[in-house]
Amino acid sequence: MIWKKWAWLPDYLENQISKDSEVTSPWPSSTDLKEVLKCKIPKEQERIKNFRKSNGDKKVGDITIDMMYGGMRGINALVWETSELDAEEGIRFRGLTIPECQKCLPKAPCGCEPLPEGLFWLLVTGDIPTEEQAEALSKEWSCRSKLPDYVTSFLKRHSKRCSSHVTTSSCYDSFEQRKCGAEIKCSDSSKDWSYNFTEMMGFDNPELVELMRLYLTIHSDHEGGNVSAHTVHLVGSALSDPYLSMAAGLNGLAGPLHGLANQEVLVWLQKIQKEHGKDVTDDQLKAFITKTLKTGVVPGYGHAILRKTDPRYMCQREFALKNLPDDPLFKLVSKVYTIVPPMLKDLGKVKNPWPNVDAHSGVLLQYYGLKEMNFYTVLFGVSRALGVMASLIWARALGLPIERPKSLTTNALIKAYGGCDKKK
Repeated sequence: MIWKKWAWLPDYLENQISKDSEVTSPWPSSTDLKEVLKCKIPKEQERIKNFRKSNGDKKVGDITIDMMYGGMRGINALVWETSELDAEEGIRFRGLTIPECQKCLPKAPCGCEPLPEGLFWLLVTGDIPTEEQAEALSKEWSCRSKLPDYVTSFLKRHSKRCSSHVTTSSCYDSFEQRKCGAEIKCSDSSKDWSYNFTEMMGFDNPELVELMRLYLTIHSDHEGGNVSAHTVHLVGSALSDPYLSMAAGLNGLAGPLHGLANQEVLVWLQKIQKEHGKDVTDDQLKAFITKTLKTGVVPGYGHAILRKTDPRYMCQREFALKNLPDDPLFKLVSKVYTIVPPMLKDLGKVKNPWPNVDAHSGVLLQYYGLKEMNFYTVLFGVSRALGVMASLIWARALGLPIERPKSLTTNALIKAYGGCDKKK
């Protein structure tokens, strides 16, 4: 699909953003997100009601048996308002590409990357927030950052299961109902979410803070059909509370085919360095890639939908070129980027030979001292919470029903369409 309906965006953004990148907004200036939603939700409810009344019986697409056995790929069956993935342009957050988000979303006073708080406001409301609105969210989240003592105690005893920690938080609607633990450092309400998150991890590096702002923004949402997002939606459709829904999504994110992909990339890159040293020649790299392709795939390359280099990869590459151009691991990633796509194209079987987001993120995290690869899924989950919670808000606001697709047995399908051994 060509995004003709968004052709107005460049001119619009040019009018909304001054030369010094300050954002102005024609929408309500309230910094209270709930108040803004009170205005928007009834209008959206009425719009969807009228749309369904006029078009509810129309077909969106056809389902094949291969789709049913193939993980439901290609089936249009989910409403997801916050983002949409285009094969050529990549992800759009409420219609905005990643470069557009980098340009128009509010930033920290001394920062260049967008604040995740601003992205969350955009995902929830569909509006580009003002600096004041993003700052209000920073303060609101900071006020909610203190953990109950029973959660901090659980954290100390069971430190390896992030989803379990989220589940324990569902016991009370408000943390204020329990005495808050004082041993875990709380956030500074004068700082933004990414700054506080980085500091709580034990780091004091402005560049890492900027990376976290970028990382938490670009990993936030990727349509609703991926495992983590769909799981949150599915569990939430049963009216499970947001903590339980998010915990379920985190368990899905921890699968090696989803949130662990950047770890596999790092392991593969480290194997190359172990075998050939830090200065790998083109011929050595081509030989290693050829050996890899004999038994599997090059990790970090290819995507189920995208047919170009993932824009999330590109913005991370630009960050690396600016801040760590001489890092040996980044140089290797860059060399892989020039060599792998032509090799995959020559195979003639690969629809997308380009790198995705996972081909780059781990290298940046390693450079800034985040060496524990098992923690990367936690980082991914922290970011993905923005998108799935924004979507859960609208699922509740629109009264979307419990998700309950119809399933069929293989015997039922054979009976309806004929078996493979049926004589023609």
